[in-house]
Amino acid sequence: MVQNMRLAWDDLRLFLAIARAGTLAGASRTLGVNHSTVFRRLNAMETGLEVRLFERLPEGYVLTAAGEIMRHRAERVEEETQAVERELRGRDVRLSGRICVTTTDTLANGFLAPLFAGFCERYSGIELELLIVNAFLDLARREADVAIRPTEAPPENLIGRRLGTIRWGLYGARDYLRERPRLHDPSRPEGHCFIAGNDMIRHLASSRWLNERVPSEAVAIRTNSVVAAMGAARAGAGLAMLPHYMARQERELECVLAIGPEVATDLWLLVHPDLRHSARIRAFMAFTVETVGARWAELEDV
Repeated sequence: MVQNMRLAWDDLRLFLAIARAGTLAGASRTLGVNHSTVFRRLNAMETGLEVRLFERLPEGYVLTAAGEIMRHRAERVEEETQAVERELRGRDVRLSGRICVTTTDTLANGFLAPLFAGFCERYSGIELELLIVNAFLDLARREADVAIRPTEAPPENLIGRRLGTIRWGLYGARDYLRERPRLHDPSRPEGHCFIAGNDMIRHLASSRWLNERVPSEAVAIRTNSVVAAMGAARAGAGLAMLPHYMARQERELECVLAIGPEVATDLWLLVHPDLRHSARIRAFMAFTVETVGARWAELEDV
């Protein structure tokens, strides 16, 4: 009977995971449980509530009218629960615990690794968890505590500091360049090949800049990874658009053309306002500002 069914927060989390993923498999990955558990718990929830929350269609699980009502209410519960967690964590005065930091693969490998190592050495009681993804995680939903990301438009619900400006250039392997004429204009390749971005990274100014100028017949490789583009350039496959801080560490690579401010991107340190008073978050932010401030030129100089 409906009156005997008591929904717990875990039930709502499972419901929201299915609603957002549209499949049981996607929800199981989000929740870290197996497919059969999600299937069993959803059936038990619908049986207890005596209402169908999802239509089982060939393309996936689609909310019913009752499911839409439940989603609206469940998201309000989720927001309040996360707000309580953030506010309590924001009052934590201990220099211990865990900080979840999200950033990109290029920054983690090419620039931030010494920062992370130095922070762990200074604050041995704090554990860092690194989430390396190239999309913005939702700090309000506690997908991460802190973000270090290149962006021209930081989310308005976050606070933070601009750490510097990332500048880019066209790079090629020295052996590759010895066999070809000097490049003056990407729109006139003159025998050069290029490693360009595919549609998955068309939002990057650097990828758009190159794709707008280089003739398609001169593109040898397209990729969604700046790291992969650097590897291909290092192997002699062609010229790749790379951030200076990353390419500078590769002795085999040489900058052919430094690109101006039209592809420069600001680097931001971001946190949700509710966490700004947490001792460990404040320690991490202060250390990051100090460390990057001492190295800001690495982001811009060839």
